[in-house]
Amino acid sequence: MKKLAIFLLAALPAGLSAQSLTGEDIKNQLIKDWERSKAYTQEYLNTMPSDKYSFKAVDSIRSFAQQMLHLASGNAFLMNLATGAKPPFDARGLEGRTSAQTKDSVVYYVNASYDYAMKAVKDLDDSKLGETVSAMGRQGTRFALLLKALEHQAHHRGQTTIYIRLQGIRPPNERLF
Repeated sequence: MKKLAIFLLAALPAGLSAQSLTGEDIKNQLIKDWERSKAYTQEYLNTMPSDKYSFKAVDSIRSFAQQMLHLASGNAFLMNLATGAKPPFDARGLEGRTSAQTKDSVVYYVNASYDYAMKAVKDLDDSKLGETVSAMGRQGTRFALLLKALEHQAHHRGQTTIYIRLQGIRPPNERLF
C-alpha cells in the first residue's frame, strides 16, 4: 500500500497546487448534485410499477410511496432550514396523506421537492453558506445542512432499492457523477 501511495504522489503533475473554492463554486456543485439526484430518483420512480407503489417490504415499514414522499418532505424541510426559502407545498404529514399515495402524486411531490431544492440553492446568497443556524436541537452551518439534505434524500432513495428488487425488477444503476 505504501508503494502505491508513493507511486500516486510521484505521478502527480509538477506544480500542481490547490485552488480555493468560492461560494459560487460550491453552489454550482450542489446544484449539479441535486440535478443528478433528481434524475436518478426519477429512474427509481419510473422503475417501480404504478400498482406497486403501496408495496412494503414488511408491514412495519413505509411503503415505496411513503418512502418517496418522506424523501420529498425531507427535501422541503431541510432546504427550508438551510436556506429560508419557502417550500412549494406543506410537507408536514405528506407521507401519510391518502391522496398523495398514487404514482402521479408521488412523482409530482418528489419532482417539486427537487426543483425547490435547486432553486433554493441558486437563490441563496453564497456569503451565507458559513452562517450558523439551529436545526432539530443542533447548530450547524447552512452549508452543513445543505449536505445533510443531499444525504437524507440519497439514504431514502437507497432504501427503496430493496422494494424494487423484491418485485423481481433490477433497480437503476448507480449514478455517482
